[in-house]
Parts: sequence; C-alpha cells; structure tokens
Amino acid sequence: MKSSSKFDIVVYGATGFTGQLVAEYLATHYRDDPQLKWAMAGRSLDKLAKVRDAIGAPADLALITVDCTDVPSLRAMIDQTRLVISTVGPYQLYGSDLLAACAATGTDYIDLCGEPVWMRQMIDRYEAEAKASGARILFSCGFDSLPFELGVFFCEETAKKVLGAPGGRVKGRLRSMPESISGGTYASIKASFVAATNDLSLVKMLKDPFVLTPGFQGPKQPPGNKLVFDHDLESWTAPFPMSTINTRNVHRSNMLMGFPYGRDFVYDEMVLTGPGEQGEAKARLVMAATNKMSGAEGPKPGEGPSKEERDSGSYDLLFVALAPDGKQVRVAVGGDCEPGYASTAKMITECAVCLLRDAREVPAGIWTPGAAMQDRLITRLVDHAGMTFRVEP
Repeated sequence: MKSSSKFDIVVYGATGFTGQLVAEYLATHYRDDPQLKWAMAGRSLDKLAKVRDAIGAPADLALITVDCTDVPSLRAMIDQTRLVISTVGPYQLYGSDLLAACAATGTDYIDLCGEPVWMRQMIDRYEAEAKASGARILFSCGFDSLPFELGVFFCEETAKKVLGAPGGRVKGRLRSMPESISGGTYASIKASFVAATNDLSLVKMLKDPFVLTPGFQGPKQPPGNKLVFDHDLESWTAPFPMSTINTRNVHRSNMLMGFPYGRDFVYDEMVLTGPGEQGEAKARLVMAATNKMSGAEGPKPGEGPSKEERDSGSYDLLFVALAPDGKQVRVAVGGDCEPGYASTAKMITECAVCLLRDAREVPAGIWTPGAAMQDRLITRLVDHAGMTFRVEP
C-alpha cells in the first residue's frame, strides 16, 4: 500500500452508469470529509466535467483523462493515487493493463468483476508481483459477490456461536430482488461466453467451482442447474445465474482465511420460490428467464434502472448452515435499494474506504473483500451502505 499520494481514491470510469453512481455517492456522503481526497477519471474531459456538475461535486474536483488502451495514461493516473476503483468492464476486455500497472506499482485496486476465468488469469500472472510491490487487489466488491461472500461468513460465525462449530454445508438462497439484470453483468456474461467459444479450454475453468483456489480442489459441489425441491427449506428452488461467480468467490474466501469453513465445505446458491405447485410453477418461470439470458438480446453496458427504480428496490438473501445432526442456523442479508447499481455503488465505495482506513494492515496480494476485511466491512456496510445482517429464528 502506498503511504502517500495526491489522491486517496480515483474513480476510474466515472462517466459510465455505475461509475457515475460511485462518484455521486462519494460526492454526497464524503463531501464534508477533508481527510478523503478523491478524483474522477475517464476518456473524455468534457464528459467528466458534465458528470461533476450533475452529481453536485465541488467545482474544483480533480478530473483525469485516461484510456484503457493507453498504458502510459493508466500509469499517470495510478501514480497519483493510493487506490483505484475500477468500474470499466467487461474486465477481460478492458481491465488487464490497469490491474497489471497497479500490481507493479503497489497501488490498491478494487473492482466489480464477475468474470472468474479472467480473475484466475490475473491471480496466476500478478499475485506474486502484487505481494512484492505492496498492492492489495480486491475483486468482486459489488452485488457480485459481496453480499454472498459476507453472508456465508456471517452465517458461519453465527454457527460457531450457536452450534459450536461452522457448518460444513451452507445453502445460499435468494428470496427476493428485482428481476432485471445490469448491462455490465450481462456484458460480462456474454464476453465470458464468447471467450469460451473461441478457446474451449476455458469451458473447464468456467465449470470448476474451485477455479479461484489455485492448488486446492475441494469436494464435489451441487450443480445448481436444475429445478430442485429443497427438503431442508421445504421449498422449490431454481438456478441462480450469479452463482457461477459467487460460489467461486466463497470458496476462495474460505481458502484465503485458512479454511475456517473446513476443507470439505459444500456451498450452493439457488432462487427460493416456495412450496407446492405454485412454488414449482414459479421455479419454472425463473428457469425460463435464466435461460433467456443466454440469448442475443440484453441490456447494454451503461443502461440501467431509473433513479426511482434504484431507490425503491431491495433484496433479501437467506443463508442456512447445516450441522451433521440436522440442526440449522439461518441468517439473512438485505439491502435497502436496487442491488445491481444502487447498492453496488455504495458497497464498492465503502470497500475502498474500509481498506484505506479500517484495514490498513491487510497484507498485499489478491483478495476477496470479505476475507480481507471480515467483520470490519460488515460493520461499515451496516453503518453506511443500507445493508442488514441478522440472525433468523
């Protein structure tokens, strides 16, 4: 970690839909914080100035022109800051040079990546260099996959208190969230599909639950690709598209923390749709909507819900730890706004602030945010980002 720089945080991609929300959150919630120095970066100075005016940021807020294809401009940007928030995806198309530069210079880096193959490639190429330079690199600091990674952590910590030991089997279940998918998430899914089509060796990596745990291969995991009646929860369940990144991050988190969940840990994610014929019918509708995502049509990067939709949205996640004797511990994780953009903007910003202020001692390397900051991050998200972590009866 750099000891000093002109800026604490640079929001890279601030003219994009999510980047603008991140900048707006900083401008609103850290306006009166003289200890936090930040700037916005993007390709067009004119667009950056318009965003600065639109979000009500100070007129003297620094603007940095940078292009993801121009390595010298990337280096010039990161030389000025302690940490970069990158919202420019798909990361497999636009993120490699920035991450490489951060790893080389000891600059902290966090993003919203939901692309496990690219993440593994970056781990293999740059983790040793990041450790040598002092860079802390954190992937997946938004709805991909922070509420799920921290949800499992909170569930297992609760299980240790209630049951005396963590659950070797944890189920993540989506109870409610808006049905729309973000343009950035859709673009990442499509980019991963195209990459795998062009290089069939990547298919095996995409299917591997332990793709993000180099050197460790755990037990067989539930496939999560079919309708299943969950007898533990007495409800039908349907596949959850985000499980292909979330489960990988949960297993990496377990490894990074020294396997507190056990080396035989089993975890899956599904959408909870309810009991009986009605629950089964709803599960089939969810399955059909999931299959439709693989089609040619979808939202474009930069497209997203209106402010009213963002503010009125919410999400509710259930995590269940199962003990060998059948006892259960249930916890819930929720958010007070639409997850893919509104809550994500708050999450990634608070991850950055937490890393710089509350978790300065986190060693260099490539991390999941939950493994790096654990309870301190939960506290900050509850206090500042409208999230809830609660134990259920």
